[in-house]
Amino acid sequence: MSASPVLWSLDARGVATVTLNRPEVNNAYDGALIAGVLAAIDDLSTKPVRVVVLKGNGKHFQAGADLKWINGVRPKSSEENEVASRATFEAVQRLNTLPVPTVALVQGGCFGGGTGVISACDIVIAADNALFSITEVRWGLTAAIIIPQLCDAIGVRQVRRYALTGERFGAEDARRIGLVHEVVPLADLESAGAKVVEQVLGNAPDALAETKKLAMESSFGGMAVDDAAYKRLVHLHSAKRQTAEAAEGLASFAEKRAGRWGGAA
Repeated sequence: MSASPVLWSLDARGVATVTLNRPEVNNAYDGALIAGVLAAIDDLSTKPVRVVVLKGNGKHFQAGADLKWINGVRPKSSEENEVASRATFEAVQRLNTLPVPTVALVQGGCFGGGTGVISACDIVIAADNALFSITEVRWGLTAAIIIPQLCDAIGVRQVRRYALTGERFGAEDARRIGLVHEVVPLADLESAGAKVVEQVLGNAPDALAETKKLAMESSFGGMAVDDAAYKRLVHLHSAKRQTAEAAEGLASFAEKRAGRWGGAA
């Protein structure tokens, strides 16, 4: 088992590397990983950071939610479910609004919440073996808390396809729809990331922060979720987890079978 679900380091140039570190479950997120992301952001906010590089340890970048963890949270109280959804939203949104450029390096699977995480990053480079899917509907869940970021990244039209089908698509399709900026051979992923980092480091820090802030203010809305919308998204995300439909979806995952949706509500 991994020592810590999230690792981070900072080099002398101000380049922070944040690594999702649950390779034994393809970096699927649970409460500990979410807390680790928030703690890393807290720690880095006190440091002279110029750019953040986000990576996933192992063969896959991030496989979305740990459905065993979701199934453990689901039968708890509505309040406890909202706490879990609120922390998930907070982790993505704080990554979204970091005042420094963020670079995601994606290999292997990037599913569910992982697509929201990379939508919250400024620059995304994918290996040619990367595979993507907005999977929540397959398990009777919704992607409520990452829909704003996805709409900013790929547009409503593409969200209406890929979040409704839950289909898998490769790196080239991800580049076509705007989810990633560049596709490189897996062996070149680190060097491609390093090249982008060097480009960013050559630019003025305050100008970068102001440019990013202005871009987010001009966005479709993913960066500007107000308090009422925030509460609504968290509620929808947590409440859906407690429905009979979600119970069936999670059972189908555990039992490795197709969902039986006829009687679910």
